[in-house]
Amino acid sequence: MRGGPLALLLFALTLPCVAQTAAAPPSAKPAAAVDRAYLQSIWDGWASADLEKQGHFYAQGPGHLFFDVAPLKYSSWDEYKAGVAPSLKDSPKVTYTVNDDIQIHPEGKITWVAGTLTMAGNSPQGQKESLTLRWTAVLEQQEGRWVITHEHVSPPAEAPPQQ
Repeated sequence: MRGGPLALLLFALTLPCVAQTAAAPPSAKPAAAVDRAYLQSIWDGWASADLEKQGHFYAQGPGHLFFDVAPLKYSSWDEYKAGVAPSLKDSPKVTYTVNDDIQIHPEGKITWVAGTLTMAGNSPQGQKESLTLRWTAVLEQQEGRWVITHEHVSPPAEAPPQQ
């Protein structure tokens, strides 16, 4: 063999790298970083009450835990969608604003966020009301986009609606 044992050793050491590169699937385009505008778009989607469009913000399939105001929990986007659909049908129009205390913690393909939201709208009697909600979410980069894999939304027990 030309080059002797050293060439053979170098060839043997590079073979796994070449095989790994060749076997790797093409990666999706990296998603833009999670920022306040993206988080607000999630809540604008909830305000629109269009659950078909809202689903693209959430991981699909079982094994994803979502805590909402009620009931206690949902174990998948399909459960979440089915559980909130009836309440969205009859609820008054509301808006959500991601507040200035939002924290965004990127960690590679995972980003977790925590902060508060302001939910505002009119009561059935026509009075303007707002409520501050707590929000924590874990987002994962999947197929070139950020999706929520875990979420917790709740009102503080001690805070009555603001008028």
